Amino acid sequence: MASVSATAQTASAPSAGVQRGIVKMVLSGCAIIVRGQPRGGPPPERQINLSNIRAGAMARRAAQSQPDTKDTPDEPWAFQAREFLRKKLIGKEVFFTVELKTALGREYGMVYLGKDTSGENIAESLVSEGLATVRREGIRGNNPDQVRLCDMEDQAKSSKKGMWSEGGGAHTIRDLKYTIDNPRNFVDSQHQKPINAIIEHVRDGSVVRALLLPDYYLVTIMLSGVKCPTFKREADGTETPESFAAEAKFFTESRLLQRDVQIILESCPNQVILGTIMHPNGNITELLLKEGFARCVDWSMAVYTQGPDKLRAAERSAKERKVRIWKDYVAPTVNLDQKDRQFVAKVMQVLNADAMVLKGNAGEYKTIHLSSIRPPRIEGEEKNKDKDKRFRPLYDIPYMFEAREFLRKKLIGKKVNVTVDYIRAATGAGESTPAFSERTCATVTSGGINIAEALVSKGLATVIRYRQDDDQRSSHYDELLAAEARAIKNGKGLHSKKEVPIHRVADISGDTQKAKQFLPFLQRAGRSEAVVEYVFSGSRLKLYMPKETCLITFLLAGIECPRSSRNTPGGVQVAEPFSEEAMLFTKELVMQREVEVEVESMDKAGNFIGWLHIEGVNLSVALVENALSKVHFTAERSNYYKTLITAEDGCRQRKEKVWANYEEKPKEEVVHLSEEKERVAKYRPVYVTEITDMLHLYTQDVETGVHLENLMTTMRAEIATQPPVEGSFTPRRGDFCIAKFAEDGEWYRARVEKVESLAKVHVFYIDYGNREIVPSTRLAAIPPAFSTRTLPAQATEYAFAFIQVPQDEDARADVVDCVVRDIHNSQCLLNVEYTGASCPHVTIQFGDTKDDAGLGLVKEGLVMVDVRKEKHLQKMVKEYLNSQESAKSARLNIWRYGDFRADDADEFGYRR
Repeated sequence: MASVSATAQTASAPSAGVQRGIVKMVLSGCAIIVRGQPRGGPPPERQINLSNIRAGAMARRAAQSQPDTKDTPDEPWAFQAREFLRKKLIGKEVFFTVELKTALGREYGMVYLGKDTSGENIAESLVSEGLATVRREGIRGNNPDQVRLCDMEDQAKSSKKGMWSEGGGAHTIRDLKYTIDNPRNFVDSQHQKPINAIIEHVRDGSVVRALLLPDYYLVTIMLSGVKCPTFKREADGTETPESFAAEAKFFTESRLLQRDVQIILESCPNQVILGTIMHPNGNITELLLKEGFARCVDWSMAVYTQGPDKLRAAERSAKERKVRIWKDYVAPTVNLDQKDRQFVAKVMQVLNADAMVLKGNAGEYKTIHLSSIRPPRIEGEEKNKDKDKRFRPLYDIPYMFEAREFLRKKLIGKKVNVTVDYIRAATGAGESTPAFSERTCATVTSGGINIAEALVSKGLATVIRYRQDDDQRSSHYDELLAAEARAIKNGKGLHSKKEVPIHRVADISGDTQKAKQFLPFLQRAGRSEAVVEYVFSGSRLKLYMPKETCLITFLLAGIECPRSSRNTPGGVQVAEPFSEEAMLFTKELVMQREVEVEVESMDKAGNFIGWLHIEGVNLSVALVENALSKVHFTAERSNYYKTLITAEDGCRQRKEKVWANYEEKPKEEVVHLSEEKERVAKYRPVYVTEITDMLHLYTQDVETGVHLENLMTTMRAEIATQPPVEGSFTPRRGDFCIAKFAEDGEWYRARVEKVESLAKVHVFYIDYGNREIVPSTRLAAIPPAFSTRTLPAQATEYAFAFIQVPQDEDARADVVDCVVRDIHNSQCLLNVEYTGASCPHVTIQFGDTKDDAGLGLVKEGLVMVDVRKEKHLQKMVKEYLNSQESAKSARLNIWRYGDFRADDADEFGYRR
């Protein structure tokens, strides 16, 4: 066994007479170290060797700097003598006299256990037990104390005590490091059961040398879960203590050194044995933390047998009292009021896999990040893939969608408990890292469940690893680490070895062509499930359709909502009153909720129009009931018209919000307006230039046709003299330009509708109504003299009045072919009958016969009649219905199988 050198440094000079001390350590059967009382730090120490006796020498390990030296074992009965004194003296107060001090500084004297010299003489006790021999060569016959020692030795011999007995008295003490090849197997073999041990040496406050009983293995133990300040070894061999290192060492020494303890061996990472030391008076690990001599360490906290809660609580207590190593500690939330540190709020939106928007009781909105976790992310080569593809983190980062959905389904619209752990300061952008604004990081619980822990346990997030001195972390950091360990063990989510889930979500927002393809399907589906992904305004939303795996822009039907501010070519359009309130109302009611939608139609920009329901509430009706929207005339044909009008009447009478400035008109005017008025037939000549697949018409007014011809002639002449530089024009959506038409190679005025790439630019010819996909090399900037300010766009969009366009593609194609054959590129007469959702609805007469083209389609059984309720249109409606009955009787075209409207009209794409 290694022992402290007999030439240990003397802390105070010896003096004659009796002196007092506390036994810190027993070096051998005839040498002890005593210390004084601590005053502002570790107390002075001195080694006392017992006079007139000799005990067996303890084992010594060979000096590594001297290769020729060898280990020396314990002499017989040396260990028993040391144990006899250890059990009798450790931690006890003794009195001692110093009789001799050698030239090397070694002190010899007598030691008494008790309050004075009348106490037990330790040397006599050792001799009487046969554990030491008397140095008879220095005995003087006239010294009664020495004579008594000789008598005691003779009596021990005759009684055959100790070394005078027939037994050998030798012990074999083995260093575990040099005895066992695999310490990990040894630790595992103990099954974390308490082992009796003696603490032989304290290296620093959290690292000790212990003798395991009954096998007498010497082992170095590092306390699990904590670390004390240490002594740094310099190049010259000296040791420099960190702040409070000496105090921490003394704290452990004074309680454990050479005490009988129990040790639980808990783990052995990298040949370092971790354990917990249990003393009858307490757990040294927790005491070190509580007194500010140690800090928790994450890497070994997980193996601590009694769980990390007690250790964290002890460390928290020291931090709050600012003791020792925490004297300059500042809590991460010290500047927050209690109400801002802990509060209850409602989850309004899940921003990411670790962030959410909350609404407090006072109505304020706050963004919170979950403490100490990192959402799924793309690393390495994956970042550089598909650079040309528009990157959508929610769908393109593996498990990001699953993480967001987990939080959304669990939290959206619910109240949660929030405990702010720390506020992460804003950071600037680095070479490979983006800039981050200030973040409030918190632990969020719902129904007693830590949301971050649940997320990590499913493998949908990882735990951030911190520097040891970084205190800005979750108050439940250990639970997060344990949850991550479970997820890794079970191969969950990010830790799974299976192929990552792929989400192919088509974004058809603003894509007119794709929207047209989806429209019939959504109309036939009736009510479809959707998730509200974003709210642009009170009546404009972005929806995710799970079954169709697509994103669409959705406009609420039947209402006219106040418009929010927006950027326009002419500048910023000011928001209308109550637009912000309407948007907040919609957000709070439907944001990220699961809803049902009924798609009725779409506008020319590719946005779907219809009704949205959430838990039995029609959002259009709810906005009108709360005076945040007005009823639009297009609601007349819907099943919700009566409900909308009733709700609007109530708000109008109360003059709430959007009706605040409403003035009721005198009764006379109301009576006058309600009188039946006649249909005004004011036909004007137009030239039909384009007919779309949805049976919309683009026409030019004949009166302005001459101006357009002159502009085209002049513009082409100027372009011929000064041709545009090929590739000089960079198209952007909404830009006006000139485009070279493929069929005739002439230049026409156009507007850019979409830019897929420089090779695929979608343009709309503003004077003719047709569309084309062209390369950017066939585009050029429009000369200012020929802009829309000089002459407005000449093509105007219209739809046929009183008819329903067939949704069945084959039937609709028949109608379009018929109309193209009859009126395309011909002069007709046009009369506006009423306004539609996207364009005016008109009747068209042939230029020569004055026959109604739309009525002709009804007569031929190619379309159904759209019944209008306006009184002044009833004469026209009746004529159309009579023609429809004639076509039905003759079983023409769509009526060839009879009247299909009763049971399966929807399947044919018609609604009654």
